[in-house]
Formats: sequence, C-alpha cells, structure tokens
Amino acid sequence: MISTRQAKLSLDSKGPTVKTRITELFGIEHPIIQGGMHYVGFAELASAVSNAGGLGIITGLTQKTPKDLANEIAKCRDMTDKPFGVNLTFLPTVMSPDYPGYIKAILEGGVRIVETAGRNPQPYLPALHQAGVKVIHKCTSVRHALKAETIGCDAVSVDGFECGGHPGEDDIPNMILLPRAAEELKIPFVSSGGMADARSLVASLAMGAEGMNMGTRFIATKEAPVHENVKQAIIAASELDTRLVMRPLRNTERVMNNAAVERLLEKEKELGVDLKFEDIIEEVAGVYPRIMMEGDMDAGAWSCGMVAGLIHDIPTCKELIDRIMREAEALIQGRLRGILEGNLDTQPTAAQ
Repeated sequence: MISTRQAKLSLDSKGPTVKTRITELFGIEHPIIQGGMHYVGFAELASAVSNAGGLGIITGLTQKTPKDLANEIAKCRDMTDKPFGVNLTFLPTVMSPDYPGYIKAILEGGVRIVETAGRNPQPYLPALHQAGVKVIHKCTSVRHALKAETIGCDAVSVDGFECGGHPGEDDIPNMILLPRAAEELKIPFVSSGGMADARSLVASLAMGAEGMNMGTRFIATKEAPVHENVKQAIIAASELDTRLVMRPLRNTERVMNNAAVERLLEKEKELGVDLKFEDIIEEVAGVYPRIMMEGDMDAGAWSCGMVAGLIHDIPTCKELIDRIMREAEALIQGRLRGILEGNLDTQPTAAQ
C-alpha cells in the first residue's frame, strides 16, 4: 500500500522549502537532520546545521560529564537561535554513563529535541516528555521502529544497511526498509544511511520518509570540528572503501577501511567463534580522539557510511543544505514532472 502522506513543496524569496510532519514537529525550515556522531557532533557543527535551516545535533556522550554537556549546550545556544537537539545513546555497558545527569543537563539547557539510539529509551521518556521534549529514536528495523512508536517516541530515524556506524544485524537496505516503514508506522520518520544530496531527499520522500538524517556527509563540511585528514579521507573514498567489523560479536559496525581495520578483520578471521571484545580492544576502544582530533587515520576503526562514494567536496553547511533544497526542487519540478509529461530528454540533477 502506497502512503498517502504528503510533503508540501513551496517557493519563496529564500528559495525552495519542503514542509513535512518532521519540519512541523521540530520547528525547522528544511527536513534535514545532522545525526549524532562521536567526536563530531559539537556545538560548532550543530549550530551551523541549525542556522542553515536543518536540525543540528550535539552528541551527548562525547561530553565526558553532564557538566561538560551543559557547557556545550550553552555554547551552542550562543551560536544559534534556531532549534537544535542532543543525541543520547543508551549503551549496554556494565558501568552506565550518568544518564539522569545528562538528561538534567539537557532539560536545564532548554533543549527540546533529543535523538536517542542504542537500547530502549522507555525508562527516560516520561521525564523528557513531561518537559516538552520531542524524542526521535534511531532504529535499524521495522520491528524496532514499531516498538519506538508503541512506547511513545514522537518520530523515528530509520537506519538502512548502508549507514556508517551500527546497521543492526538484519542487513536491509533503504530501498526496502523505508517503504516497509511507511507501510507500518503512524508516527513520522526520516531516512538515515546513504543520504548525501537532493537525490537522497527526493527518493526518501518518495518512499514515505518525511525527511532525511545525514551523518558522514556532514563530517565533510567546513564547520565540522574534525581534523582535515578525516574530511580528505571521506573525499578520497569510494563506495567500496568501508568494511563491516565486529559481526561475530553481533555488534556490527560499518567503518572506513584502514590498516587498523585490516588487523581487526584478520583477528576475526583467525579467532572465529572464539573472538572476544578484548581481542580487538586496541583497534576500537578510545581511538576517536586520535582520529577525529589529531588526524591519525590508522589509529583505529571509525564509523563511515558507504555514502562516502557520493561525497566530492567540502562545502559549508549552508552551502550544502541550500544546494540540496535547490536541486530537490529541480528534480521534482523538472525531471519528475518532465517524465510525467513525456519529456524523454529530461536529465537527472547533477550532484556535487
């Protein structure tokens, strides 16, 4: 069954805008979200995305303490008067982070949008909703998205197999996952994984999503506070340059291939079913500061999506979002309408 939900495309002096339930829910201009990313989602990037009309996200657990998060929220508040959110990933660890403390920092900082990921966020939803916070939960399957809907999440981010980071264990790509989500969900959802440009946005809308979440694409922007080596590695990569690691541990992660990843994969091959996390800790634990801050590209495994093959430049966040919206309008009004009218010469919009 094809969804009858509609997105409204309009033109004004600022350029094209697409209004959906996601833009209305979060009070943003464009249905484009910057997902939480470890040692990437700082105030500099979140504010730049929000100022450009999207939804910027601070990565909560990158901040070592709730006080650090409170300071980062205050910093972001000084850099934008637009809505922004905080990502809070619930980890299956023995020594859990101080989640009540982080949530207190979020609420006292006046943040009204939270992106949750990882384990079920249900225990924390009452406090968030009581404070008027809208919660979007990241899911890698329809069944998890339905669970998020059942427990009261306001929206979900549906994460396909193409994504950087953790794609789950079902291996369902977005060409299937998004239409399936549209068939089942009543709450709005955005696409995530493999999203880079206007083609991504228009295709996501066509498959029932009401916006898109971009991670890797936003790393390769001028405002992303990461080492230039990281941005250049994404630009140089093709769609063939990611690898899946930790599959034997059922904690699969898509990462950029490098020397450390090759070592990790060799250990997985040698140890097989006997593999333990301790065997690969050197390649995966505590490596993000060295990679993202210092630019040591072989320090360990770092999340990167297959979408790297579609990324060819390093624009500002405003340039990127403006281009996406402009080219999305051209795709809808030009190419797709031209096809309906029988114009066989209609060409796809070029992506940068």
